[in-house]
Amino acid sequence: KQDSWTYTEADGTVLGQKVTPLDRAGLYVPGGKASYPSSVLMNAIPAKVAGVSEVVMVVPTPRGEINELVLAAACIAGVDRVFTIGGAQAVAALAYGTESVPQVDKVVGPGNIYVATAKRHVFGQVGIDMIAGPSEILVVCDGQTDPDWIAMDLFSQAEHDEDAQAILTSINGRGALIHVRDMQQAIEVANRIAPEHLELSVA
Repeated sequence: KQDSWTYTEADGTVLGQKVTPLDRAGLYVPGGKASYPSSVLMNAIPAKVAGVSEVVMVVPTPRGEINELVLAAACIAGVDRVFTIGGAQAVAALAYGTESVPQVDKVVGPGNIYVATAKRHVFGQVGIDMIAGPSEILVVCDGQTDPDWIAMDLFSQAEHDEDAQAILTSINGRGALIHVRDMQQAIEVANRIAPEHLELSVA
C-alpha cells in the first residue's frame, strides 16, 4: 500500500502526494467461455489492500450458475457484492449505475472485445484500468524445460479468446513453432512481437 507523503523545502514550500482510496471499484470477471477465479484475486486483492471501501463484482452466467471457484475467490478476496451480469451491459451498469447495481468510481478486469469497447466508451465517466486486447503469450525456451509445462503455459492464454496468440520460440530443433538461431535472435523476435505475457523458460 502506498502512503501519503509531504516534504517541506527550506523556503517553506510544501510538496507531497495525498493517496486516497476510491470509494467503490467495479470488477468485471469473464465467465462466458471459461471461469477465471484468478481474475477475481488479481483485481480484488489490490483494491482491498489500497483501502477501497467497496468492491462490486459482475460476472456472466451463461448457463445460469456462477462458478463455485469464482465465488470462493470473491469471498477470500473480500468482494462486497456480486451481480450475475456480463458483457458491455455489465460495464455500463457499473459506470452509470442502475436500480440494483451501484455506480462505481473505476471499472477493472479483462473481457472480450465487447467489454473492452464498453470500457473505452465509459472512460471519462469512470476510471478504467486499461483497454486490453486479445490475450497473448510468447515463451522463449532453450529446450531444457518439461514440454508439458510449456504446453500448459501456452494453453493458459490461448483459452481466453479465439483471437488469442500463443507463440513458442526455441533454439531446440524439435517441435519449435518459431525456430531461432540463438538466444539473441529469440530476444529480437520477442521484442518484435512485444507480447502481453512473456515467459523465459531458459537455464
